[in-house]
This record gives sequence, C-alpha cells and structure tokens, in this order.
Amino acid sequence: MQDSLASMLSGNQEFIMIESQKIIYEDIMYTVNHLKNDTQGKKVFIIKGGPGTGKSVLAINLLSDIISEGKLAVYVTKNSAPRNVYFEKLRQGNYRKNYVHELFKGSGSFTDSETNDFEVLLVDEAHRLNEKSGLYSNIGENQIKEIINAARLSVFFIDEDQRVTSKDIGTIEQIKYFAKQQHAKIIEAELDSQFRCNGSDGYIAWLSDVLEIRRTANDIFNNDDYTFKIFDDPNEMRDAIIKENKYHNKARLLAGYCWNWESKNHPSKYDIIFPEHHFKAQWNFSNTTTWAIDTDSVEQIGCIHTSQGLEFDYIGVIIGDDLRFENGHIITDFSKRARTDQSLKGFVTKCRKGDKVALKFADTIIRNTYKTLLSRGMKGCFVYCTDQALSNYFKERLKRNNDIYNEITYTVQEAAETAENLLIYKTKK
Repeated sequence: MQDSLASMLSGNQEFIMIESQKIIYEDIMYTVNHLKNDTQGKKVFIIKGGPGTGKSVLAINLLSDIISEGKLAVYVTKNSAPRNVYFEKLRQGNYRKNYVHELFKGSGSFTDSETNDFEVLLVDEAHRLNEKSGLYSNIGENQIKEIINAARLSVFFIDEDQRVTSKDIGTIEQIKYFAKQQHAKIIEAELDSQFRCNGSDGYIAWLSDVLEIRRTANDIFNNDDYTFKIFDDPNEMRDAIIKENKYHNKARLLAGYCWNWESKNHPSKYDIIFPEHHFKAQWNFSNTTTWAIDTDSVEQIGCIHTSQGLEFDYIGVIIGDDLRFENGHIITDFSKRARTDQSLKGFVTKCRKGDKVALKFADTIIRNTYKTLLSRGMKGCFVYCTDQALSNYFKERLKRNNDIYNEITYTVQEAAETAENLLIYKTKK
C-alpha cells in the first residue's frame, strides 16, 4: 500500500475492494455525506480485522475520497513508522510537506482540540492508542476520549491481538466506553479476508495455533504459495533476505526485543551477536526514520516499533529467548527482554514478584509481538530461533503438513490402483 499511496490520494483506484470492504466503505461514506444534516450527534465506527485484512488500505481509500469531497478528514496513527514512510512517499510524489502533515497525524495531536473540530478522524492501528500523550506521557487525559471528542465521526481500525506494549490501551471495550460517555452512536463491522501472506487466512490462523495464542482449526500449514522456512544459521537467513531484497527493496530482517540497544550511544557497536555463528548486526533505530524503505537498511534489524503497520515481500524474523518451547508447550519469559525495552514498563517488577495478572499480561504482549512480526511478509517468512527446541517445534509443525500431503498422495495412488485393478477385472470378466 505504501507504494500506491500518492496515486490513491490523487483519486486513482489502486485496489479493488471486495464485498466486506465495500460494504464498510459505503456505510462510512454514507455517514460522511449526511453529517451536516445529522442531528443525532457523534458517530463511532469500530472496524475489526486481523493482520493483512485491508484496514490501512480501506482507511487510505476513505481519506482520499472524503477530502476529494471537500470535507476535513485526517489519518491518525500512534506509531510513527508508517507515517514517516507515508511522508517520504508523498514527498517523492511532489506533495507539499505542510499539506501531508495536515493529513497524517499522531494519536496525541488532539489533546487541545475543541469538540467537533474535525469532521472525520480515521484511526489506524487503534490497538496502539495510549492513555496519555507527549514524549513523557504526561499530556492529555485519554487518546480515545480526545479523538472521539475532536470529530463528528471517528473510525477505529483495530486488532486487539496486535497490542504489543504496556501502554497500548486500545480495546473495543475502551472505545465503546468513551463513545457512550459522549452519547455517540456505535457501529461495529469486521474485515475477514486476508490479503497479506498471499491471501492466506489459514496462515494467520496457523500462527495463532502455533504460538498457542488460541486453538484454531488450522493445525496444518497448507499454502504452497507462501514460503515459511526455518533456518539453523542466522547468516543463511540474512543471505536469503538480501537476495530477495535485490528485486524490489522489499525484504527486511526483524527481531524480538531481546537485545540491548548498544549502538544508540556507540555507533560502532553491534547489538545482536551470535558468536557461535560469527553473526552480528545492529538495530536500525539510530540512523533513520524511514528504515522500511531505505535502500541501505537490509542488513540492519528492525523491531516491532519500526515494522508494525507496514508490510514487505519477505521478512526474516529472529526469535529470542523470550519465546521458547519447553515441556511440550510454547512459553514466554519476560526476563529475557532487553533492559532498554519499554514494552513491559511498569510490569517487570510485578512479574518478578510472581503477580499472576502481570505475568499473564507479559505473556500476551510477547506472543502478540511475534505474531505481528511473523505476519509482515506478503510472500514469505524466514525464521531463526535462539532456542533450538523452538526451532525443532516449528519444523515439526511444518512436517505435519508434509506427512498429511504424503498420506493423501498415497491414498489417491491406492484409489487409482484399485480402480485400475477393478477395470482389468471387469474387462477379463
């Protein structure tokens, strides 16, 4: 989508919407077109959808069409990574800087807004909304409340399975709570078709099953059009990503946040090091805000904060010791996160004391983080695990698919042989 952004804002149809998207789009546009004549107050849409179901595409289509009709609409995200990529893409498309910054805002931009300052606010990645705003989280009251207050119509695109830090308060329950406080009408809808991962709903469901986020019917990974591969050597995975990146600059390395950010203050230092493999790499943080599209960043490692909300052709994910396989199950370990990690801020001390609520929360954050990372690739996902048992577990889950395929092939072969023998028997008779 990031490549098609400028064209979409110019009114060109880059994506054909399917049924569920089109219905939601038409419902929202109908509401937009009747705002001036509507005396029933505020409206709040809550649009649910998993990774790759077209939430961002729908949001950008709505933004383009709403502003083309002369109405004031803004695309809102908490995470700055996609906004920075959008800014750069639109700058390359000769859009004026001030104009772009009015169209795309951070979720903390509405602390001082008056009621109904905006006609429409389109909130992407609503699960990443925070309570307070500002660099030190000391401004405003609640971002959800402030967004609903600032707009006559607010649209929240949300996937609760992508909440990845302790500050993420964006839930459907919270949105409904503040919508009711402001007497807004609530409309809920869901996007249920997968466009990323080569259109495989099954892959996303398989990830939930494999990571033991929830049991699904997708015990088997069965998609010949999507590449999922486990590497025993991180250098080989990096080489594979570099090879795929040569075609369109759309392959990147990602990792769970288990390694300290040493290169922030010491640019010559490396952050992620595996001495046994003679592997070393740096986090991408310190040198750019557009790492996802920079031409020289393929060997650097991105994290959840620089990749969420964006997509690539291929991704290589390094899974650290915060996710392991023990006693027949996936386990999480908050203590293996980097000391510079802020995603569990306020919960680590409670976890160390054995607080069950805190431990459950940390477990959810870690699993959600890896599911989000593992679903960034359009065409394929490569994985290297620091825990050998986890690597073996992934391989075993992939082997199940091959075993069933071989079993089905054998059964079909048996059936063919039986039919042939029956035909011979009837011919002789």
